[in-house]
Amino acid sequence: MIENLDLICIGEGLIELSSDESLSYANQLKKFYGGDTICTAVAAARLGSKVGFVSRVGTDFFKDFLIESWQMEDIDTSQIKLVEGFNALYFITRPSNKAKEFAYYRRKSAATNLSIDDISPSYIEKASIVYSTGITQSLSISSAEAVKKAFQIAREKCIKVAYDPNYSPLLQDVSEAKESFEDVIDYVDIMFLNAKHDALELFDLDSPEKIIKYLNDRGVSMVVVKQGAEGYTVGYNGEIAHIEAITENLVDSTNSGDAFNGAFLHGISSGLTPFESCRLASLVVKYQVQGIGAINSMPHKEDVYAEFKNFGN
Repeated sequence: MIENLDLICIGEGLIELSSDESLSYANQLKKFYGGDTICTAVAAARLGSKVGFVSRVGTDFFKDFLIESWQMEDIDTSQIKLVEGFNALYFITRPSNKAKEFAYYRRKSAATNLSIDDISPSYIEKASIVYSTGITQSLSISSAEAVKKAFQIAREKCIKVAYDPNYSPLLQDVSEAKESFEDVIDYVDIMFLNAKHDALELFDLDSPEKIIKYLNDRGVSMVVVKQGAEGYTVGYNGEIAHIEAITENLVDSTNSGDAFNGAFLHGISSGLTPFESCRLASLVVKYQVQGIGAINSMPHKEDVYAEFKNFGN
């Protein structure tokens, strides 16, 4: 029997192939996995949260690698449906002194068939927080419907709903991203968004205070505005605070925002305040950006909590 969970993430997992050389000349690629919501799930799980992941995985040569990797992180995979098809993949490189290179191959992958049939009300009810993103919504009409159904169930059962628009022009145009946002905003309690890539594009706002007020007025009680190297602004219960970013030995910021989200949600489910949760999450990002790829540099609880206790002292 599945016990109660701190966090349920809904989305896709992708195969990650990475190198520190250009894709044009790399002779070897390191295999791992990535994806925005699974990155969030791993970040929370490595800090000690009980996490479940809802997705579809294709029955290709990568299926065992993906599912066994997530199980090794103590993520509950009982709601992952194995289906005929392939798993999406992406290439990422960070050549010395050059911009990182991305190449995605995900069209019609198994995860794009995520649907309301994959959302179990009894499973959602086991969570303290349910989380998904605009990227999950962008996979297909059926995946957007799945996200909305999960959020509706969570709202009905007084379970916190967390959401990140995670807007990417590679996956959606602005009008589609706005529709995705409007489709779920009425259910959202916790909102993460990037001041430049999300708020400016979706709301034509870039001031953290104005973004927080706008979302508070839409019914979102807890807002985290990410500002890159400038840090984070958190709004909750009428209070706004700015927390500095901690950057040391930056190598690759891929999925750092998703790692932040997982650590923040771990903090909330563990009883920390939103402001304490943001400080904890900023430490997780500090470690996560020190290696290439989404997951490899993600820290564990013992790496973070000792430093967190001394944060600001």
